[in-house]
Amino acid sequence: MTYHIDEVDNSEIVKEQIANPDIDVFTGLKFKTDENVADTDSSSETVSDSTADTESKADKTADSSDTDKKAGLVAGDSSMEIPEGMTEEQYKALMEQSGASDTGELADMGMNAMGSMDMSAIQGGDMSSLTETQKKYIASLSDEQMELMKQMLKEQSDTNADQLANSGKYSTSNYDNNMKTLGYSVVEDPDSINIYPVDFASKEKIIDIIDDYNDSVGEEDKIEYTDYVGLMMSSITSIINAISYVLIAFVAISLVVSSIMIGIITYISVLERTKEIGILRSIGASKRDISRVFNAETVIVGFVAGALGIIISYLLTIPINMIIAHLTDVPIRASIPVSAAVILIAISVCLTLIAGLFPSRVAAKKDPVIALRTE
Repeated sequence: MTYHIDEVDNSEIVKEQIANPDIDVFTGLKFKTDENVADTDSSSETVSDSTADTESKADKTADSSDTDKKAGLVAGDSSMEIPEGMTEEQYKALMEQSGASDTGELADMGMNAMGSMDMSAIQGGDMSSLTETQKKYIASLSDEQMELMKQMLKEQSDTNADQLANSGKYSTSNYDNNMKTLGYSVVEDPDSINIYPVDFASKEKIIDIIDDYNDSVGEEDKIEYTDYVGLMMSSITSIINAISYVLIAFVAISLVVSSIMIGIITYISVLERTKEIGILRSIGASKRDISRVFNAETVIVGFVAGALGIIISYLLTIPINMIIAHLTDVPIRASIPVSAAVILIAISVCLTLIAGLFPSRVAAKKDPVIALRTE
């Protein structure tokens, strides 16, 4: 990562953008700011434009003259005016270094070659797009002439860049977006940090630390974070909860139906044992004793039903776990904790007891005489 950051930060285009924070290096246009797009008086604009046009024409004339001098010097044209800062002896010596036997012939070849030459190929060092005449001409130039040509190309490129930057058009991007597009970054000032906890407990501890920090600082210094694992677990938990609620609803319906059936069966048992109730009352059993007999029976039914359900469920987990292990690599296996088994049996006993309360009260209220006469 550090190597990648260093390579990007040391690239030429990144350095160019840092050196020119007001210019879009991709388009050459200025970035739009509040200052350079402020409305000005129309008359001032007219005067300014007129002055700018005059100065631009003068600059173009001067640049054209200077460029022609350098172009003629590169081409080896002895009839050209000696450039400023160079003596006649130096100019002659430079012409002699060109290696051409005929200066006029070299000048003609140079001007013809430069007329259609791809100057960007010279700057980039790629000569594959040049013609044979242009390659021959380039090969005939001395080191001093090549330097003059490169200097001329650089001045022309700078002039074009200045004209583009001052054209009145503005880039649709901005400095920060360009730097982000170029991949510029600073290790000491990251945009984001990824934290990978070793387990869920560590994740919760990290979140607590960040929350405590956010509570102790101002709004502008707070850390914004996204708990991706927490979001995924929240989604999974929501799905599991929805499924659990549906299953609970079905189970609740089943329990209600079962309780009604237990109550009906207990009531039928009371009707069938009416004479037995009369005998028990005649030998001294109270109403509470009769009620307790039927309540005890419902408790026994609930306990046996719950125990059978736990035993059958435990036996079914054996083939179910074998099938899961064979079909999947999931390490989770179905099991019934002891505490859960006890709770389930207790729930079964309570439900059957509640379902048998009404039939037991009916049995306790029967008249012993009438009960004895029942066949």
